[in-house]
Amino acid sequence: MTDKKIILATNNAGKLKEFKTLLAPKGIEVLGLSDLDQHIEIAETGTTFAENALIKAKTIANLMQTYPVISDDSGLMVKPLNDEPGIYSARYAGDHDDAANIKKLLGKLGDLSFEDRKARFHATIAAVKPNGQQLVVSGEVEGYITFEVRGIGGFGYDPIFFSPELGKTFGEASAQEKKLISHRRRAIDAFLEQFDEWWTA
Repeated sequence: MTDKKIILATNNAGKLKEFKTLLAPKGIEVLGLSDLDQHIEIAETGTTFAENALIKAKTIANLMQTYPVISDDSGLMVKPLNDEPGIYSARYAGDHDDAANIKKLLGKLGDLSFEDRKARFHATIAAVKPNGQQLVVSGEVEGYITFEVRGIGGFGYDPIFFSPELGKTFGEASAQEKKLISHRRRAIDAFLEQFDEWWTA
Protein backbone atom coordinates (compact mmCIF):
# COMPACT_ATOMS: atom_id res chain seq x y z
CA MET A 1 0.00 0.00 0.00
CA THR A 2 1.52 3.28 -1.11
CA ASP A 3 -1.43 5.49 -0.15
CA LYS A 4 -0.63 6.06 3.50
CA LYS A 5 -4.05 6.59 4.98
CA ILE A 6 -5.31 5.07 8.21
CA ILE A 7 -8.76 5.21 9.77
CA LEU A 8 -8.86 5.90 13.51
CA ALA A 9 -11.90 4.19 15.01
CA THR A 10 -13.12 7.13 17.06
CA ASN A 11 -15.50 10.07 16.99
CA ASN A 12 -13.36 11.84 19.62
CA ALA A 13 -11.92 15.00 18.04
CA GLY A 14 -9.21 15.36 20.70
CA LYS A 15 -7.96 11.81 20.22
CA LEU A 16 -8.02 12.24 16.43
CA LYS A 17 -5.92 15.41 16.66
CA GLU A 18 -3.38 13.65 18.91
CA PHE A 19 -2.99 10.68 16.55
CA LYS A 20 -2.72 12.97 13.50
CA THR A 21 0.14 14.86 15.16
CA LEU A 22 2.00 11.75 16.27
CA LEU A 23 1.67 9.88 12.96
CA ALA A 24 2.38 12.85 10.67
CA PRO A 25 6.18 12.25 10.71
CA LYS A 26 5.51 8.89 9.05
CA GLY A 27 3.62 10.62 6.25
CA ILE A 28 0.38 9.01 7.38
CA GLU A 29 -2.96 10.75 6.90
CA VAL A 30 -5.30 9.85 9.76
CA LEU A 31 -9.04 9.86 9.07
CA GLY A 32 -11.59 9.85 11.86
CA LEU A 33 -15.03 8.27 11.61
CA SER A 34 -16.49 11.78 11.30
CA ASP A 35 -14.39 12.31 8.15
CA LEU A 36 -16.10 9.26 6.67
CA ASP A 37 -19.61 10.21 7.81
CA GLN A 38 -19.61 7.22 10.12
CA HIS A 39 -20.96 7.72 13.64
CA ILE A 40 -20.86 4.21 14.99
CA GLU A 41 -21.16 3.18 18.60
CA ILE A 42 -19.35 -0.11 19.09
CA ALA A 43 -20.10 -2.29 22.11
CA GLU A 44 -16.85 -2.99 23.95
CA THR A 45 -17.57 -6.51 25.11
CA GLY A 46 -13.97 -7.67 25.62
CA THR A 47 -12.41 -8.52 28.97
CA THR A 48 -9.06 -6.85 28.26
CA PHE A 49 -7.84 -3.60 26.72
CA ALA A 50 -6.46 -5.55 23.75
CA GLU A 51 -9.75 -7.35 23.10
CA ASN A 52 -11.72 -4.10 23.17
CA ALA A 53 -9.25 -2.30 20.89
CA LEU A 54 -9.37 -5.19 18.40
CA ILE A 55 -13.18 -5.32 18.48
CA LYS A 56 -13.33 -1.65 17.47
CA ALA A 57 -10.62 -1.93 14.82
CA LYS A 58 -12.04 -5.11 13.25
CA THR A 59 -15.59 -3.74 13.20
CA ILE A 60 -14.58 -0.64 11.25
CA ALA A 61 -12.15 -2.55 9.00
CA ASN A 62 -14.90 -5.01 8.04
CA LEU A 63 -17.35 -2.17 7.45
CA MET A 64 -15.10 0.08 5.35
CA GLN A 65 -12.96 -2.47 3.48
CA THR A 66 -10.60 0.32 2.38
CA TYR A 67 -7.74 1.49 4.57
CA PRO A 68 -6.09 0.01 7.66
CA VAL A 69 -7.87 0.83 10.92
CA ILE A 70 -6.34 1.62 14.28
CA SER A 71 -8.11 1.78 17.59
CA ASP A 72 -7.04 2.23 21.17
CA ASP A 73 -8.40 1.29 24.55
CA SER A 74 -7.00 2.73 27.72
CA GLY A 75 -7.67 3.06 31.40
CA LEU A 76 -6.39 3.39 34.94
CA MET A 77 -5.27 0.38 36.97
CA VAL A 78 -4.95 0.87 40.73
CA LYS A 79 -2.83 -1.79 42.44
CA PRO A 80 -4.53 -1.93 45.89
CA LEU A 81 -7.92 -2.24 44.15
CA ASN A 82 -6.82 -5.31 42.15
CA ASP A 83 -6.30 -3.12 39.09
CA GLU A 84 -9.74 -1.50 39.17
CA PRO A 85 -11.22 0.32 37.35
CA GLY A 86 -9.30 -1.13 34.37
CA ILE A 87 -11.39 -1.57 31.23
CA TYR A 88 -14.33 0.04 33.06
CA SER A 89 -12.41 3.28 33.73
CA ALA A 90 -14.70 5.53 31.67
CA ARG A 91 -17.87 4.11 33.22
CA TYR A 92 -16.66 3.22 36.73
CA ALA A 93 -19.44 5.16 38.47
CA GLY A 94 -21.76 5.64 35.52
CA ASP A 95 -21.43 6.67 31.91
CA HIS A 96 -18.35 8.85 31.28
CA ASP A 97 -18.84 10.97 34.42
CA ASP A 98 -15.30 12.00 35.36
CA ALA A 99 -16.21 13.63 38.68
CA ALA A 100 -18.26 10.63 39.81
CA ASN A 101 -15.54 8.21 38.74
CA ILE A 102 -12.91 10.13 40.74
CA LYS A 103 -15.16 10.34 43.79
CA LYS A 104 -15.81 6.59 43.73
CA LEU A 105 -12.12 5.77 43.35
CA LEU A 106 -10.96 8.08 46.14
CA GLY A 107 -13.72 6.69 48.37
CA LYS A 108 -12.53 3.14 47.80
CA LEU A 109 -8.93 4.03 48.63
CA GLY A 110 -9.96 5.87 51.79
CA ASP A 111 -6.97 6.93 53.92
CA LEU A 112 -4.56 4.37 52.48
CA SER A 113 -1.02 5.78 52.62
CA PHE A 114 0.39 7.52 49.55
CA GLU A 115 3.07 4.83 49.10
CA ASP A 116 0.35 2.20 48.93
CA ARG A 117 -1.70 4.05 46.31
CA LYS A 118 0.31 2.76 43.34
CA ALA A 119 -1.40 2.98 39.96
CA ARG A 120 -0.65 2.96 36.28
CA PHE A 121 -2.29 4.25 33.15
CA HIS A 122 -2.42 1.66 30.37
CA ALA A 123 -3.06 2.06 26.65
CA THR A 124 -3.33 -0.60 23.99
CA ILE A 125 -3.34 0.18 20.27
CA ALA A 126 -4.70 -2.38 17.83
CA ALA A 127 -4.30 -2.04 14.07
CA VAL A 128 -6.01 -4.15 11.41
CA LYS A 129 -5.38 -4.06 7.65
CA PRO A 130 -7.98 -5.01 5.02
CA ASN A 131 -6.06 -8.28 4.52
CA GLY A 132 -6.54 -9.12 8.19
CA GLN A 133 -2.95 -8.45 9.27
CA GLN A 134 -2.97 -7.31 12.91
CA LEU A 135 -0.62 -5.34 15.13
CA VAL A 136 -1.25 -4.95 18.87
CA VAL A 137 1.03 -2.90 21.14
CA SER A 138 0.72 -1.24 24.53
CA GLY A 139 2.25 1.42 26.75
CA GLU A 140 2.07 2.27 30.43
CA VAL A 141 3.05 5.04 32.82
CA GLU A 142 3.48 4.46 36.57
CA GLY A 143 2.29 6.75 39.33
CA TYR A 144 0.25 7.17 42.50
CA ILE A 145 -3.30 8.25 43.30
CA THR A 146 -3.47 11.49 45.28
CA PHE A 147 -5.85 12.15 48.17
CA GLU A 148 -7.69 14.93 46.36
CA VAL A 149 -8.08 16.53 42.95
CA ARG A 150 -5.03 18.56 41.91
CA GLY A 151 -5.09 20.64 38.74
CA ILE A 152 -7.72 21.31 36.10
CA GLY A 153 -5.90 20.08 33.00
CA GLY A 154 -6.37 16.85 31.10
CA PHE A 155 -9.44 14.71 31.54
CA GLY A 156 -10.66 11.57 33.28
CA TYR A 157 -8.46 10.60 36.21
CA ASP A 158 -5.64 13.01 35.31
CA PRO A 159 -6.19 15.33 38.34
CA ILE A 160 -5.60 12.48 40.82
CA PHE A 161 -2.78 10.66 39.00
CA PHE A 162 0.59 11.81 40.38
CA SER A 163 3.55 11.20 38.08
CA PRO A 164 6.92 10.90 39.85
CA GLU A 165 8.59 11.67 36.50
CA LEU A 166 6.84 15.05 36.33
CA GLY A 167 6.59 15.70 40.06
CA LYS A 168 2.95 16.66 39.65
CA THR A 169 -0.41 15.21 38.65
CA PHE A 170 -1.40 14.92 35.02
CA GLY A 171 -4.06 17.50 35.87
CA GLU A 172 -1.33 19.97 36.89
CA ALA A 173 0.88 19.16 33.89
CA SER A 174 0.81 21.01 30.60
CA ALA A 175 -0.40 19.14 27.53
CA GLN A 176 3.20 19.07 26.26
CA GLU A 177 4.55 17.63 29.53
CA LYS A 178 1.92 14.93 29.60
CA LYS A 179 2.38 14.05 25.95
CA LEU A 180 6.09 13.33 26.49
CA ILE A 181 5.48 10.48 28.95
CA SER A 182 1.84 9.46 28.60
CA HIS A 183 0.75 5.86 28.22
CA ARG A 184 -0.77 6.65 24.82
CA ARG A 185 2.49 8.26 23.65
CA ARG A 186 4.39 5.14 24.72
CA ALA A 187 1.91 2.88 22.95
CA ILE A 188 2.17 4.98 19.79
CA ASP A 189 5.99 4.85 20.00
CA ALA A 190 5.78 1.06 20.17
CA PHE A 191 3.36 1.10 17.23
CA LEU A 192 5.68 3.26 15.14
CA GLU A 193 8.64 0.98 15.88
CA GLN A 194 6.80 -1.91 14.23
CA PHE A 195 4.81 0.14 11.72
CA ASP A 196 6.97 -0.28 8.60
CA GLU A 197 7.16 -4.06 8.93
CA TRP A 198 3.41 -4.32 9.56
CA TRP A 199 2.51 -1.85 6.78
CA THR A 200 4.42 -3.77 4.10
CA ALA A 201 3.45 -7.26 5.29
